[in-house]
Amino acid sequence: MRKVLAFDLGGTKFAFGVVNEDGSVLGSGRVETFAEKGPQQACERVAEATRKLLAELRLKPADFVAIGVASPGPLDIARGCVDGSPNLGSAWTGFSITGFLSNSFGGLPARIDNDCNAAALGEYRFGAGKGKKNVVYITVSTGIGGGAVIDGRLMRGANGNAAELGHIPLTMDGPRCGCGNPGCWEVYASGTAIARRTREALAAGRPSSIVKFAGGIDQVTTHHLFQAMAEGDALAKEIWAESINYLGRGLGAVINTFNPDVIVVGGGVTAAGDALFVPMRKSADQYAFPRLSAVCSIVPAGLGGNVGVVGAAACAFEHVS
Repeated sequence: MRKVLAFDLGGTKFAFGVVNEDGSVLGSGRVETFAEKGPQQACERVAEATRKLLAELRLKPADFVAIGVASPGPLDIARGCVDGSPNLGSAWTGFSITGFLSNSFGGLPARIDNDCNAAALGEYRFGAGKGKKNVVYITVSTGIGGGAVIDGRLMRGANGNAAELGHIPLTMDGPRCGCGNPGCWEVYASGTAIARRTREALAAGRPSSIVKFAGGIDQVTTHHLFQAMAEGDALAKEIWAESINYLGRGLGAVINTFNPDVIVVGGGVTAAGDALFVPMRKSADQYAFPRLSAVCSIVPAGLGGNVGVVGAAACAFEHVS
């Protein structure tokens, strides 16, 4: 069975793995990115850790057909590098990650893709979207990201940066997003945004048990919101209901745009389980055309913590098919 080396680059961790063509992971690991120190040191350390894994598995570069890399965007696909990624810093712009990794592993062909596009292809081929033709992947975590497989093909767009769904504008004059524009979906409904809105309410003097769980307003995260909700806290339930509405508005736009069979949702906020998926489904129905919503299911991601590595592998296999 064919194998690829797969890498999932993030602002805090740089994961890697050996992945078979059926999506199974033979071995994996991660190193800290230390993104602020630049790309050279991160790539050197992940390459060294990968070589140790290959030694443990008794594999060598000749046993692989390609290298796949999933990375935060924007990307310059042709040069194999990030191009102004806010999650990595300016030092990464122009550094060829694919070139470095290819040279480190015997000249294997290497491909870089947006991390959410890769996750979409991974879920389509091996995860919760398997067997469907039209799959949209959404991650709700620090930000909101997306990727889409339509009619069995991953949408990459004109320069590989399609489906930046977190930047769907929900309002004209809302809080300013990290992209520079006001009112993006991400700035209302990401895990970071939910925690920010909670802290703002607490700082304004709203009574709540949330602070008891967090230890202080500045420490509040969505996890503490969930804990307070379980106790019936009124403010926690109010903020969660607002968040569900924002998530539903964005998902309604996604349904109307792509007409998918399934929307696969991953990321840290999905830890809420049915408390997220049941009301979010109802909210999305309010904002989507009924005929389109009726054929679209909204389900949790299936690949778990391996989604980045398996998604990178799926992209690599696509280019050596």
